[in-house]
Amino acid sequence: MTVSALLVGASLLLASSGIPGLFYPRSRALGERIAALLSAAGGVLGLGGSLAVLAGLPAPGLSLGWSIVPRSGAVLAADPLTAAFLLPLFLLSVVAPVYGLSYWPQAEHPDDGQKLRFFFGLLTGSMAIVTMARDGVLFLVAWETMALSAYFLVTTEDRKEPVRSAGWTYLIATHTGTLVLTAMVLLLGRSTGSFSWVPWEESRLPAGTSAIVFVLALVGFGFKAGLVPLHFWLPGAHSSAPSHVSAVLSAVMLKMGVYGFLRITSLMPAIPSWWGAVTIVAGAVTALTGVALAVGQGDLKRLLAYSSIENIGIVYVGVGTALLGVAEGQPAWALLGLAGAIFHVWNHSIFKALLFLSAGSVVHASGTREMDRMGGLLPALPRTGLAFGVGAAAVSGLPPLNGFVSEWLIYVALFSIWTHGQPAFALVGLAIPVLATTGALATASFVKVFGTVFLGSPRSAPGAVPHERPGMARPVLALAAACLVLGLGAPWLAPFLERAAFAWRPALAKTGIRILEVAPLGWISVFGLFLTGSLAVGLVALRLVRSAEGFRTGPTWDCGYAAPTSRMQYTGRSLGQWLGEQLLPRRLGPSVRRQEPRGFFPVIARFSASTPDPFHARLFAPVFSSWADRLNRLRWLQQGRIGIYLLYILIVLVGLLAWSAVRQRWGG
Repeated sequence: MTVSALLVGASLLLASSGIPGLFYPRSRALGERIAALLSAAGGVLGLGGSLAVLAGLPAPGLSLGWSIVPRSGAVLAADPLTAAFLLPLFLLSVVAPVYGLSYWPQAEHPDDGQKLRFFFGLLTGSMAIVTMARDGVLFLVAWETMALSAYFLVTTEDRKEPVRSAGWTYLIATHTGTLVLTAMVLLLGRSTGSFSWVPWEESRLPAGTSAIVFVLALVGFGFKAGLVPLHFWLPGAHSSAPSHVSAVLSAVMLKMGVYGFLRITSLMPAIPSWWGAVTIVAGAVTALTGVALAVGQGDLKRLLAYSSIENIGIVYVGVGTALLGVAEGQPAWALLGLAGAIFHVWNHSIFKALLFLSAGSVVHASGTREMDRMGGLLPALPRTGLAFGVGAAAVSGLPPLNGFVSEWLIYVALFSIWTHGQPAFALVGLAIPVLATTGALATASFVKVFGTVFLGSPRSAPGAVPHERPGMARPVLALAAACLVLGLGAPWLAPFLERAAFAWRPALAKTGIRILEVAPLGWISVFGLFLTGSLAVGLVALRLVRSAEGFRTGPTWDCGYAAPTSRMQYTGRSLGQWLGEQLLPRRLGPSVRRQEPRGFFPVIARFSASTPDPFHARLFAPVFSSWADRLNRLRWLQQGRIGIYLLYILIVLVGLLAWSAVRQRWGG
């Protein structure tokens, strides 16, 4: 069996994992266990195949022997670039279903458990086919299957109106992106004479056509990746879905947009410099906007969703740096930029899945997603709190965890461009302070989250005593350990990153430049080991001090209040409001409503803050509302009678035949 056949078999296992459960009664748990087992089996097989490809084993194309449309063929193949994006997909295909057995058991969700597992399998299987498709039409079929599966997962709890609204917004966005990608595929097919995705010759794809394809790819894939301002669907969709689904959407599905963009640019015969500059600017704007909107969020899962937008921006900065390096004949820029981008894809997949799964445990224990109603959960959820703390440090780019290393690679690439000496590249250097500001705001956001959710005392009385289920705690602890392993083991991952970069632009391999020559990752690992050892020694010393005789604990200083209450604690919104008002532009900051105390003996004082998405609230929502009003005038066409609909079809067919006849006559 070839590696390609192994990966295709793993994809089919994932896609079919939810089917057996449809034939079992809703009250039985056997169906969900079979789904988890098949998904885990497919994930393990896929991990083995992906690692084999990254290790250098060949994976020749696999033709399915049929064609969807003329000049197309169902060909599947895997190169190291494909394998780099399959790794997080197959890993989460193992972790998320196991977590879901405890988080979303069939016995507690008889109405939607089977639907969730069926479409979860279809989503993961279709995403694997997206990465392996080497034909534009097959790619679009797999892409649309992925999009529709995600819609049904986002609307799992479709009895709730906000969930339905988030689902419709997602559906509009994803189909708009698909229309743009369809135009791109049709343009490529017309220009090259084939829908096959193989490197195109410059004679068949002139500069003007390439520029149009680049713009269509940036917009079409930008919808899926969540580039600003095309991100408007993302916060609602990711916060509405069950948490283990949110983990896969954020950790894997967003990266399909990144993969598609990289795949198209890898086939281009030439890359102009402005492609790299535009991509860097788009990434920097996305990163800064995403973290700015995350700061003021009060909903835990919405904050994590905006954080994903931020990290997608960081990935695109790395991709743009790689494009600029190829255009300018600077292989070190290209290698560092793309290696940093792919490594950040891996890292974000790990720590964002960790954070969403931890958030699921928190929501399950507290019964709410509003952080200002939480507090003091660390004693009840110690393992979840530990894992969330590791994920928060990783997403903030702090050493010795994995987020620091990938961002450091991108920084090195940007500094190389900035110090090159050409004035035209000076603007690219502005991405450096933007990313630095992004990191600072990300740290502030997760200090707010961890302090509000896990520290202090409970801000509201929960309905039951919070507790964590072992089946939900073990996966997040494993992901937390992976954050540390990836951070410390970066030098050993360099060959895999190089193979993925060389698969993107084979010319980079001929330059002889290697990652460890231009980025001393070994010293980063030594520094990380020193920090890890220092932290371990400090924790042991703290435990010894606490266990020593005479060590006492007491209440926190109450600032002179005779009867302090939990309402006197700082809230997440208060910290987010300060950061938003002091540091962020007005349109990105929180919307504050306050009634300040007046007089010597004030009776009423109120404060509330919210951070709506400015692009959705001020740009897209008015446009959607206006078009909805216009299209409602055409409701008279919807008669509800089959005969009328058949008449519509007949009219369209006659019109098409008439148009074809006139065209042939005129052409003759």
